[in-house]
Parts: sequence; structure tokens; C-alpha cells
Amino acid sequence: MSTYRLRNLLLPRSIALVGGSPRPNSVGRAILDNIVKARFEGKLGLVNSRYPEISNIAAVGSLAELPFVPELVVITTPPPSIPDLIDRAGALGTAGALIITSGLGHGAGSLADQAEKAAQKYGMRLIGPNCLGIMMPTIKLNASFSAHMPCAGSLALISQSGAIAAGMVDWAAQRGVGFSGIVSIGDQLDVDLADLLDHFALDGGTRAILLYIEAVKDARKFMSAARAAARVKPVVVVKSGRGAVGAKAAATHTGALAGADAVYEAAFRRAGVLRVSDLRELFDCAETLGRVESPTGKRLAILTNGGGIGVLAVDRLVELGGVPATLSPAVHDQLDAVLPPTWSGSNPVDIVGDADAARYTASLEALLSDQANDAILVMNVQTAIASASDIATAVTQFVSAYRKQHRRWAKPVLAAWVGAEQPVIETLSGAGIPNYPTEDDAVRGFMHLVRHREVVESLAAVPPAMPSSFAPNLESARKIVGAALADGRTWLDPVEISRLLEAYDIAMVPTFAASTIDEAVGYANQLFAQGATVVLKILSRDIVHKSDVGGVVLNLTTADAVRNAANEIMARAKAVRPDARISGVIVQAMVVRAKARELIMGIADDPTFGTVVVFGRGGTAVEIINDKALGLPPLDLHLARNLIERTRVSRLLRAYRDVPAVKPDAVAMVLVKLAQLAADVPEIRELDINPLLADESGVLAVDARVAVGKVPPKFKGSGPANFAVRPYPSQWERHLQVKDGWRIFARPIRPEDEPIIHELLKHVTAEDLRLRFFAPMKEFTHEFIARLTQLDYARAMAFVAIDEATNELVGVVRIHSDSIYESGEYAILLRSDLKGRGLGWALMQLIIEYAKAEGLKMISGDVLQENIVMLEMCRNLGFEVKTDPTERDLCNVKLRL
Repeated sequence: MSTYRLRNLLLPRSIALVGGSPRPNSVGRAILDNIVKARFEGKLGLVNSRYPEISNIAAVGSLAELPFVPELVVITTPPPSIPDLIDRAGALGTAGALIITSGLGHGAGSLADQAEKAAQKYGMRLIGPNCLGIMMPTIKLNASFSAHMPCAGSLALISQSGAIAAGMVDWAAQRGVGFSGIVSIGDQLDVDLADLLDHFALDGGTRAILLYIEAVKDARKFMSAARAAARVKPVVVVKSGRGAVGAKAAATHTGALAGADAVYEAAFRRAGVLRVSDLRELFDCAETLGRVESPTGKRLAILTNGGGIGVLAVDRLVELGGVPATLSPAVHDQLDAVLPPTWSGSNPVDIVGDADAARYTASLEALLSDQANDAILVMNVQTAIASASDIATAVTQFVSAYRKQHRRWAKPVLAAWVGAEQPVIETLSGAGIPNYPTEDDAVRGFMHLVRHREVVESLAAVPPAMPSSFAPNLESARKIVGAALADGRTWLDPVEISRLLEAYDIAMVPTFAASTIDEAVGYANQLFAQGATVVLKILSRDIVHKSDVGGVVLNLTTADAVRNAANEIMARAKAVRPDARISGVIVQAMVVRAKARELIMGIADDPTFGTVVVFGRGGTAVEIINDKALGLPPLDLHLARNLIERTRVSRLLRAYRDVPAVKPDAVAMVLVKLAQLAADVPEIRELDINPLLADESGVLAVDARVAVGKVPPKFKGSGPANFAVRPYPSQWERHLQVKDGWRIFARPIRPEDEPIIHELLKHVTAEDLRLRFFAPMKEFTHEFIARLTQLDYARAMAFVAIDEATNELVGVVRIHSDSIYESGEYAILLRSDLKGRGLGWALMQLIIEYAKAEGLKMISGDVLQENIVMLEMCRNLGFEVKTDPTERDLCNVKLRL
């Protein structure tokens, strides 16, 4: 993926500071001092028309007077000067600007708007305004007014708060933790969270990415970048505003459950981002992820000289979902041989309070050799008998030797030295051992590693295909919603809801709308004839929650009872809600399923992330119980199952005592169908099924509400405007005919295509693979193929070509757009034995059609000079072909659209 000109901003070879000042305690002076003190390795220019020099550095009056064109301009001047400065820098050829200044305003006509337009004219990128600055230790650049410069390391920090970034630098200085880069993004006029996620995901010097977020601006772009980054390295986020309430009062239970922070939680989970609760946990997460790899499992062995603290660690481990490792018999015997008889004999391995360095290392050697654990936590409580410092030194020396011997297969070793003095911390940190002040922090650190491994596995999992039996009646659903909108209504009536759910194969209790009491009695008699009991509910577009006005009567068995109940219901409704329009009553069969579970599920609209799917325990007290989980659509069965498992009520779906288990996947399939309905009919703004009864025979919707309305444009690009994660774009499925009548079915790639991709690669020669990947390819791992098949379709697309006669995969073409959605880079791979039959030409035309529809302005690619066939096809398609100026064996091909 392209991170257009970001490298010029973050790793510039030359910079100019505009607004550097001799005035003490000014931002301009602080930034100048920091740049000088950090010993930036590139060219530095100083622009100030009032002073010929500042701090013994010569200054010039304007950017044009500099003897070089700076890649990056750092600006601390007053707000009114900034648009003109951006324009002048862009005209010179500057790649970007870092705007420290605040107060540029917002919206059309503001100084910020003028600066952005000036930058766009020249393709400049902007960081800020209103930010702390950037710190890039790898090139010794500190273009910030932070009090300290971090040391070089492998953590990247992207922060919406300058104060948080500065605090991280101070913490890192104490712990010896280094950074590959720290960027304070301020108001995100141009460069945003997603752009920087893209940059650091591809940065070989970054091992993990830390985020401090207050609000996401472009949810679809953020989700795309976060999912891509989380596949290759840990991404950890702390978000402020956990207690914030939803942006609007919700009309349905589902809407009420979808609070703002709960939606962010769902978004982070879907993106594979690890969320932590506060800065301390972010620091601890950085401590862990910046030093060791994730373990292969979650079995932790604990080595300690204090039994009490060991038990506390085990308690916390179990609470957080970890597993206390058992000791294998051989290792138990080995420990017996080196430890006093009073050792604990199990995990936690308490080696007694007088344990010295030799006892620690002997025990650690045994535990590291044990295949029954995945990681070791070494803890020490200081005593007057053995030196905590000596023990720390011995442990670090042993761990260092162990890592050298085992290299990439080394188990993680973590440490907690309770009450440790700074020299002990420095000893452990210097050896790259994550260390913590308490057993609680250490166990949380281990579980961060475990969660990251689970996230990577989840992102790489191949979800099950949708059942072929599910074929929704899209036309019927759209007609129902369209008629309500044409009528000026915001709510569907009960009969419309029943038909809508029927169109998506979601069973609902037979429902009749009666405008008069006699009509209600007539419908009731039909149900009585079938042996059913009747329920009456108030029918009013103005009364959403019927039980709030006494608008529900159950267990009616005679016509007279129905008549009396209908009169009472309407009278009560008029008394409680005299403003409401009463249209009659709803007549339903009374459903009695003694062992059914009451659930709630539905869709709600979030102002940032768009449509959200909600699942939880149902009933009238749903908000009080608050047992719910949220997910971003689209959903497959795998994601729907995970959504269900995150609730307490999920345990009740399994069998217990004399209650049979709920029919397998019956609940999950309804969630999948609702997500598909939200994609197909985005005019559904809120939907609420409560309760949904679930038992061994299946599921049945008893009551539902559906709010409809026009869809406000929320996200750029094609696909549902209300989805932060694009669903499968079925509209791009094509039947193609190439040479000699060969018929091909081309469709967007799906996650479950991994097996057929592996099969395709078996039919591609080593030479063709080298031409495609620019290097010999001996192995294609599951992780590698998963990255190719699991697209969110927001900035990338891949089409698979399937032979309609044999149902075999015969080719793949893909395109990935840059971060500003103007240009896309393409790649294509065909079966070697089927080349020359026109397939490549057809797929290239398809990807060009797609790029045009997406609004891209250009398609580009890199082709080896020796790949004569591909270069010839590019020329015939209208591509411009030029030799790469830096790599002469490559050609750059470009097609302007």
C-alpha cells in the first residue's frame, strides 16, 4: 500500500524550521534547541526574517533563500501566516509540513481550510496543526517541544494528545524503552491515524504500534489500516472517553445498548487491535511487546521466592483467561534434585525465601526445558538473606545465553521484582526482559502477549462459507422499506416487519394488524381454531415500547376476552399517551416454549462507525441486565459465533440440567442475516428483535421494531455508505468469455478462497513466480495467503478467475489504492499452463473498470524488464512504460484513467 510522501515527512533528509525564536520559553526556541540537541543527521535550515542568527545558527528571511529545498518544513509561526507559508513551500517542491501552531480554526474558509487547499495544490502532506511534533530517534530528529528525546527502539507511538506523547517519552526514559518514531497528530488536517498505521506497519524497524485515540475521523479508512497493520505486528490502543454516552437518545433497546464506547470496543476487536484501559496498562503493554515475541499458548509457569505473591499471580492469571502451567513429571524430578524439600512441589514454583542466584537459575533452566509451559514469570521479593540485585544479574545472564542458543524459538521470560531499586530495573531492562513492579502487572503483560497471538490467529482464520440455502428476497425487502419512506413514515408497522423478516428467512410469530375491535376478534378466532392462545398489543407508530403504556395482554383464550382486552389496551394507551396516534391492535399467537431462552438482537446506527450489530440477553429489562456484545458488519458465521460467545447468556445456549442445547448455529445465522439485511437495505436505521426465542427446535422472533430513514453519506468509495467495513461486493461478479469461447467466472476474492489459491500456485512455474514476486518463492505459508485473501475491500480489491467448466481457479488480479485514494498499484498471476488464451487481458480490463468506478485517477505497477509479455500487454492497454530511475532492471508502468 502507498503512504504517499509520508516517508519524506517522518524520515526527511533535510528540514527547515520556520518560526524558530531566540525568546526563552517559546515553542520555536524549544523546537530549535531539541533539533540541535538531538543532532539531526540531515540538512537544517532556519527561517526568520527578524534575526540573522539564533543560537549560533544562521537564519534566512524566507524559504526561497535557503541553499536547498527542504523535504520537511516545521512551522511555529502565528496562524495567519501559515496558508501562505504552505503555498510557498509547495511551490519550491517541499514534500510536507509539520504545523505545530494551534488556532487555525475548522471548516470552510478557515485558516486550516486555506492551508489544506494550498497543500493539495502541490501534493504536500501536512501533520497537525496543534500538535507536539514528531520524534524519530533513528535519524536523530526531535522536531517537537517535548522535554526529552527518546532513545532508538522498536515501538511506534501515534497520539492525538501531545501531553500523552510527552508522558510516554518520560516513562520510556526511565525504563530504557526505545522508539522507532513518535508522532503527535493534533487536528489531523491531512495525515491521520490510518496514514501513520500504514507507514509503521511497513516499517521494518517497528515491532509494535501504540495508539492514543480520542476520536476516529474516518472510520472506514481507520478500520482498513488497523486491520492491515494488526496482521503483521501488535497494535495497542488506549482510548479516552470510556464513560461517554451515546450521541443520541435511542428509540429501540438495540440503539440504547449500542453506546459510543461499546462501539469503539467492537471496532477495535474487529480490527484486531488490543485495547488497554489506561496509560499504565499501555506502558506495561509497550514494555512487553517491545521486548519479547508472543508465546505459542497461554500456559504460564511462575517462579518465585514468595508463596503468597505466587498465589496472587495465579489468581490474576485465571481471572484474565490464562492457564497455570502444570509441571511435567521429568521437570518435577529435576526441580526436586536442585531445590530444598520445602519447595512448593507445583506451579507456582516457590523456591523458598532464602533462595539465592544459583537456586533461581537452576529452577529457571528446568522450567525453560519443560514442554508443559509456554512462558516463564520470574518473581522476587527482596529479603535480607539473598541480594535481589545479584539474583537479577544471574537471571539476565542466563536468559541472554538461553536466547542466543534458541534464537527465534526462545520462550518469553518476564520478571517482577517487588520493590526493586533502579539498578535492578536497569539490569533487567538492559537484557530485554520485560519487568514490572507487581505480580498483577506482570500477569497482565503476559496476557497481552497471549491476546496478540489470538488476534493474529483470528485475523488469519478461514471463516466458513455462507450456507447456500440462504437466498434472501432482496426485492421484497426493498419494496417494503421503500413504501414506508414514500409514505413519510419512520417506523414499519408489525405486518411489514413480519414480511421483512420473512424475506430474510427469519421466522416470526404470525402477526395481524387489526384497525377495529371486530377485526381483532376475527383474527383471534382464526388462531383459536388452530389451538393457539392469543396475545394483543397496542398498534401505534408513536408508541415503540408497548409495555411502557400497558399495551400488551397475554393468554387470551376467548373472543370476549379479546374484545375486552382490546378496549382496555386502547383506553390505557390514550390515557398514558394522549398525543399518540392509535391505529388499533396487533393480534399474535401466544408462543409458549418453556425451555426457550429470551434473546435480543438487532442493528443500530453509530455516528462514527455506522451500522452496528447487537446481541444479548432479551426481555423487558434488557438495559438493566446489560448483557450484550457488539460487532461491526458484515458478519460470517465465525464472527457471529464470537459475538455470541462474548455474552453471559451464551452459556445458557448450551445444554444444562434437563434443558436441551439451542439448535446449533440457529442464533448465529440470524445475526448473519441481519448483517446482510443492513447491507442490502441501508435505509433500515434501527432494528430490534426482542425477544427472540431460541431452543432446540430453532429460533422465533416474538416482537420486533424497525426504524427507517434516508441514508446520510458517511464513508467514501463504493459499498454500503453505512458500513465502516465494506461487505463482500457481489455487484462485481462477472461472467467473461475469452479466446475460443473459454468461459470464466470472475468474482471478488473471499477469505475462504485460501485452499484454491494454494492449488493455483501448484500450477505456476518457479520462473513465473519469480517474475511476479521479484524473487524465488519456495514456500507460501498460511499467514502469507491469508493476507492475500482477507481483504476488507475498502482500499484493496482482488478478483479470482474460475473456469466455469472445471470450477478450477485459473488466475488472480488485484489492486491496492494509495492512502489518499488517487492511485492504485496492480498485480496479476495466471496459471502457467493457461497463458496466451486472453485471460490476462480480460482480467486487466476488469481491474481497470473497477479502478474507474472507484474514482482512482491512475493505475501503476512495477514489472521486471525481462517480463516482455506483461510489458507488451501494458503498452497495448495504454500504459506508459518507463525504466525505473533507481532500479534499472525494473519498469514503472502507469495508466492515467
